[in-house]
Order: sequence, then C-alpha cells, then structure tokens
Amino acid sequence: MIDLSFERVSKRYLIRNEEGTDASHHPLLRKFKSLFRRPQEFWAVRDVSFEVRRGETLGIIGHNGAGKSTILKLLSNITIPSSGEITINGRLAALIEVGSGFHPELTGRENVYLSGSILGMRRAEIARKIESIVDFAGIRQFIDIPVKRYSSGMLVRLGFSIAAHLEPDVLLLDEVLAVGDAAFQLKCLNRIDELRDGGKTIIFISHDLNAVERLCDRVLLMDHGQIIANGNPAEVIDLYKKSVGTAGASAFPGIKALREWPDAKTAPGDDIVRLRQVRITTADGETTSAIDIRHPIHLEMTYDVLEPGHILVPNFNLFNQERLHLFIVQEVTGEWRRRPRPVGRYVSSACIPGNFFAEGSIVVDANITSQIPVFGLHVHQRDAVAFSIIDSFDGDAARGDHTGPFAGLIRPLVDWSTSLQEDSLVLEEGQTLRS
Repeated sequence: MIDLSFERVSKRYLIRNEEGTDASHHPLLRKFKSLFRRPQEFWAVRDVSFEVRRGETLGIIGHNGAGKSTILKLLSNITIPSSGEITINGRLAALIEVGSGFHPELTGRENVYLSGSILGMRRAEIARKIESIVDFAGIRQFIDIPVKRYSSGMLVRLGFSIAAHLEPDVLLLDEVLAVGDAAFQLKCLNRIDELRDGGKTIIFISHDLNAVERLCDRVLLMDHGQIIANGNPAEVIDLYKKSVGTAGASAFPGIKALREWPDAKTAPGDDIVRLRQVRITTADGETTSAIDIRHPIHLEMTYDVLEPGHILVPNFNLFNQERLHLFIVQEVTGEWRRRPRPVGRYVSSACIPGNFFAEGSIVVDANITSQIPVFGLHVHQRDAVAFSIIDSFDGDAARGDHTGPFAGLIRPLVDWSTSLQEDSLVLEEGQTLRS
C-alpha cells in the first residue's frame, strides 16, 4: 500500500530584485517603479514525482538548496504546492526542529505536554508516555524546573524524546540526528529502528550520509529542485559523493583536481625551473577530486628544468578546510635525491596511503626548492589543487560502525589486539565471577 505520493509537484517563489537604489531617487519614486518591475521566478521544487510504500524508510539527500527541506514543508503543509498533487494516507507528524514549541518559563514536564500537543499527541497519550519520555531524555532530576535553565544538550534530548514517542503513520524527520552526544545519537538511531520495525513510514532528510545509509530502504538524490537519482542507498549515496567531488572540493570553490600552465613564459617558476601541471590522481592515474578514505592518493606535478646543475626538491604542502597546515611531503627518496638534474621535463608523484586522512576537503600548495648548498625557492604555487576525502560506509575504515561526526585531523586505521586474561582477574572477598 502507498502511504505517500508526490505527483508532478512544483513549488515556485517570486523574487523581487530591488533596483534603482541611487540616493538621488526619492524613496516613493523607487517604490512606484518597483510596482512595475517583473519579479524573478525561483523553482525550489519542479515536477517532482515519487511514492513511499507503507513501512518504507525513504531518505532524501542533496546539497544545500537542492529542495530537500521544501519537500518536507510541502508534506507537512507548512507551504502549499504551486502545482501537482500530494497524497498522504494516515496520521502524519513532522519533526523539523528539535525543541520547537518549548516555552522557557515552563518546566520540562509542562513543555512535554505543550510540545507534544503541537506535534499532534493527545493529552491522555502524553500522560501515558511521560515517564518513558523523561527516562529516554535522561533528565529526570531536572524535569520540574523551567527549561530556561537547561543546557542546549538537555533541550535537544528532551525535544527528540518527545518526538521519539509519537505514533504517527507517517513520520517526517529533518536533520534530527544532529543533536546530543554520540551515546544519545545512538539511542535516537535505535529508536528510529524500532519505529521502522513497527511498520511506520519514515521520510528522513539529512546530510549525515552514514545515518541515511543505515536507516533507509531507498534514497532520493535532489539537485536544483529535481530528483536526479532514486534507488539503493549505497548506490545513490556513492553517486552523490562522486558528484560533489567532480564539482570541486566544497570547502575550496573554484579549485579543481587539475591545474595546467600551457604557456611556459607565464608558468610559475624562474629561470631554473617552471611548473607546468599539478593534479590529483587515483592509483590508476585517473584525475579525480573525490577519493574514498580507504584508497591511496597520488599528488603529481609536471615541471620543466631549464638550467642544468641544480639539486631540486619537489614538495607539496597540505592544508585542511580550516586552513590548518597538516604536513609537507617532499622527494627525499629515489634516484634524484642529492643529484643535479639535466634539462628536461619531469613528472614527480607522491603517494599518500589510504586510511590516513580524515574525511573533508584538502587543498595543496605545490613547490620546488633547492636545499643544497643553500635553500632556494624556485616555484611556489598556492592552492594549486584541491580534493575531497569521502568516508566509507562499509565498516572497514577507521570509523567502523560509528555514525555522525568523527573528530580528528587524521584517521589512521591501526591494528588492534585484545586477549581475555581470565586468570589475572582478582576478585574482592565475597565476590563471585559469573560467566
């Protein structure tokens, strides 16, 4: 049975651009002219069709502004479509912002009743579930004090706990797992699993691709208000990751995985050496902007040595998306170490192993220096190339089964060893060991 359907749904907004702001124009004249200015159309969602079966969990992903939240607002009747038809069978509840509807002067208990009512629960239903709601949130000792004294973490735990106890036929969730600490996020995921097992239909909108793949039976990929992929979560998420990569590293717009200087006269460098190309490649030599966290990354530069007799050291400086200098890699092995190079074109490549970087965006400076007999900088190309590290969902990277944000500048996969030392367990007098 189909619980929810979109049939050729579109949502159009009209945007009026303010023009003629010259100070010499009277405000009333500018206002009069604006009445005759044709507004610009913006289609947040355009000609979108899909269905969700009863008991199915559908994920919706895409870049900011792709139309994900507009679909949720259309479903929850916050806004109405410009065209098309939406059909929902059964009781629907939407959790768009955790903690929405809380009154700061009311106690936690009073806000449970208030927020629960806003989300569609009856008072008798709230009274029956309130103890479970309080226990889930883990704030029992604070439940009867005003929520204005709550920390932000306490507020989001209580907000999600209320939503987790809804019993709608169709549940809409928008970024609700971006709350609380890792332990609470796991509790939220388990609760959503329970709702799925109970046959609830769920629409889940999130940037947390790990959670989307774990929870969803099917995923839609949105782009500029339209569905560009619909199917298996792993395949659609992989398509999204590749599309992000081919568009360039998101934290460094405009910086690609390949940069060339066809004209030797304007290429970075000096009379000794000129840089001609820098690129990011896979192990097979394919240029790419997106690398699976488990795979090696090759940094490659092509350069022309114009004057013989110099000991040259190609090197790369790597920075993360916060512009923190991660490290330098330089050519300190191979046949050209401490050897003068004759005139010619060279290609130098540095391989960084997989399972080393954390996920995110990396930007690279390309340099060529001399260090013997004295230091000299011949080439310095800032922001030469950039790439994205995409985390794995298969559980065989350092993330393992952890979902949500994973801290750290690097993420090495290291070998672990654990052994059970039963004979070394020392028990206090009177204690017994249960197997």
